[in-house]
Amino acid sequence: MEGFMNNTAVYPGTFDPITFGHIDLIERAARIFDRVIVAIAANQNKKPCFTLEERIELASEVLSKYKNVEVKGFDALLINFMREQNAKIILRGMRVVSDFDYEFQLAGMNRAMAPDIESIFLMPAERYTYISSSFVREIALLKGDVGQFVPEIVADALIKKVGR
Repeated sequence: MEGFMNNTAVYPGTFDPITFGHIDLIERAARIFDRVIVAIAANQNKKPCFTLEERIELASEVLSKYKNVEVKGFDALLINFMREQNAKIILRGMRVVSDFDYEFQLAGMNRAMAPDIESIFLMPAERYTYISSSFVREIALLKGDVGQFVPEIVADALIKKVGR
């Protein structure tokens, strides 16, 4: 597998907020790859609940036990970020079948722009397949308990953010 001696994978997303599903993928990726960069996208188009800085801070705290995992923010084309990080592997999670169409198109676009960068897909453990950041945000907004979906520090930050 020439060209992949630098075994760095980038797991991009908005992580608004980071969930147990994300953490499951990151934990497994940390066992597979020498270095995993959790790349948190500014992505103002999605109107995130947390600022980029808050998302970086939460993810950094939650992932601090993984020695080969770094958390970085970015506000650029993913391919350009990959090149800046000297990374050749994009890690993406697929929770449900409906994710496949979008991820397939995204991987094709990335391959067209950067044929030297590969996309690899992981599925979370079954107990996390239904968790999405948008559902977690909605539950928090409606004053529901999000503790089973996110770490305690994230649940506390959500409660403060939505004003309970």
